[in-house]
Amino acid sequence: MKNNYYNFGKKILFPINRSITGPGIKKTLKLIHRKFNNFKIHKIKCGTKVYDWHIPNEWDVKNAFVIDKNDKKIIDFKKNNLHLVGYSRRINKKISKIELLKNLYSLKKQPNDIPYVTSYYKKTWGFCVTHKFKNFIRRNYKAEDMFRIYIDSKFSNDGNLVYGEYYLKGKSKKEILITTYICHPSMANNELSGPIVAMYLMNFFSKQELLKSIRFIFVPETIGTIAFINKNLKILKKNVFAGINLTCVGDERAYGFMPTKYSNYLIDKVIEKTFKKKKIKFTKYSFLKRGSDERQYNSPFIDIPMASIFRSKYHEYPEYHTSADKFEKVVTFKGIKSSTILIKEIIKNLQNSLIPIANQKCEPFLTKHKLYNTLSIKKNYGNKLLDILMFCDGQNNLDTISEYTKLSKKKCERLLQILHKKKLIKYE
Repeated sequence: MKNNYYNFGKKILFPINRSITGPGIKKTLKLIHRKFNNFKIHKIKCGTKVYDWHIPNEWDVKNAFVIDKNDKKIIDFKKNNLHLVGYSRRINKKISKIELLKNLYSLKKQPNDIPYVTSYYKKTWGFCVTHKFKNFIRRNYKAEDMFRIYIDSKFSNDGNLVYGEYYLKGKSKKEILITTYICHPSMANNELSGPIVAMYLMNFFSKQELLKSIRFIFVPETIGTIAFINKNLKILKKNVFAGINLTCVGDERAYGFMPTKYSNYLIDKVIEKTFKKKKIKFTKYSFLKRGSDERQYNSPFIDIPMASIFRSKYHEYPEYHTSADKFEKVVTFKGIKSSTILIKEIIKNLQNSLIPIANQKCEPFLTKHKLYNTLSIKKNYGNKLLDILMFCDGQNNLDTISEYTKLSKKKCERLLQILHKKKLIKYE
């Protein structure tokens, strides 16, 4: 495994100022498209209603800075794009020290890090600095000192929310959905580790003969996922039998995963089994600790079986949503490589899973199919067949059916062959 996609993320994608809409995310997707010819970029017009939400206006920022009384530029968006609160409105005026401090965001417990702050759905403005620098302003400027605030930004309702899609067709229409997000600026683990791992997986599986189809989605978090689901729900519910959300997968810390809402889908079982088989220690979190796009897929009436895989869990590692989330310090090639190998194995296990699905609703009349004796004078296996049929719901493979029915895999396989021969089940 070469470090080409790792370097691509580190050197090319990292500096881009991304947000949920705007030129940064468009540029990111176009650069990925250059790596993968069949990578498609989709647009959804700003203002479009998606369930309880609307696509926000497109945001574009050219410049932003703060100048002190000596005409010195003390905060500069061009030096670090985390300095500007995401979706800040245009402003050009002089303000007092007190008003400036009210609009400066910092982290008291992490005095050397710049926080990442956004205000997508309420127009405001602000700057982010280290707490150390905020204290410097408090100590070194007088109450009557004035500061010039300049933010050159604009909002357009003629713009679009964009997302990327890469579809690998398998023999079956049943698909594995891999999703990751591309809407954060200058953060390596929280933002770019997922897309980097996804690109390695795209490159690998594009060269394989696939039994199941695989769909990769690159979206702006939350609103992009909601928009994607709103546009594609029918086909998602019909075809997706397992989903993996990739986030924070680039460090070398312990593994963890966020299961589906009820933690009882095939994807949950395959992830756990793969961890255990590879003897990898991991933490399985409660769904109540959710915080990424697994939220949207597991929402009421959506119910797409989506789990999230990560190394350091979002919200819980110290560099999260700060300027400290950097390549080499947090995201390493070794971390990316090991995560890619693990997730590749999970996808392979899903690929190789024959999933039996019942061909009729409710319990079948086995006697009609000559699978059940009307008199119990001979040994019959009708009850065992019915046990197996109970779990032929599209969310189990041979391994999990064996576990649920407490039958050996060999016996399960033989009984499934009988059901298939009688056309009571099909495989997908």
